[in-house]
Amino acid sequence: MRLAGRICEWNDDKGFGFVVAHDGGARAFVHVKAFQPGSRRPVLGDLISYRAANDAKGRANAVDVRFAGQRIERHPSPSAGPSPLRRIPRWPLGVAALLAVAALGALGWVPAAVPLVQGFFSFASYIAYWLDKDAAGASRRRTPESTLHVLDLLGGWPGALIAQQQFRHKTVKPSFQAKFWGTVLLNLVAVAAAVRLGWARALTDLLLDGRV
Repeated sequence: MRLAGRICEWNDDKGFGFVVAHDGGARAFVHVKAFQPGSRRPVLGDLISYRAANDAKGRANAVDVRFAGQRIERHPSPSAGPSPLRRIPRWPLGVAALLAVAALGALGWVPAAVPLVQGFFSFASYIAYWLDKDAAGASRRRTPESTLHVLDLLGGWPGALIAQQQFRHKTVKPSFQAKFWGTVLLNLVAVAAAVRLGWARALTDLLLDGRV
């Protein structure tokens, strides 16, 4: 059974809020991903219809959410669909990036420090996205977006791509995605400069030999 209600709290930076049904009862948690693909961003006071479901801890959640008067859109038109950035195959791209840098290191085309550093920060970034997604669903304290961007900038962006698709996290917010792809570009430029100027080779010697 669908319910009608109004969004009584909304945090657009974090992409979630709460809705209260018109007929009363406890408020329900609502996440931006519960809305139909291609929908606009919710705002405080929006009238919506939804189905109520309980999560693993028995808390009320709003799912299958539509704005008042919005039709079911099973095949959104290109103008109403997700942005091209959301359609990027993130998981394959992240895995391909890790495999490519590992192959370059194995062939000796880049110093060993490059795949080692990228692998380490990709793992750290994957864990950070996972924890942030879990915190969002449980209404716990979130990981700052700046922390995620720093990890991605340091080389964790392949792991971030994998996590974004696997957990369906941070792919909706345009401002976050713009900064994310900026960190990818900056990291690639920084790695190329480090290899060319010999910094990556010096770091490899430090890591492998233990010498300063």
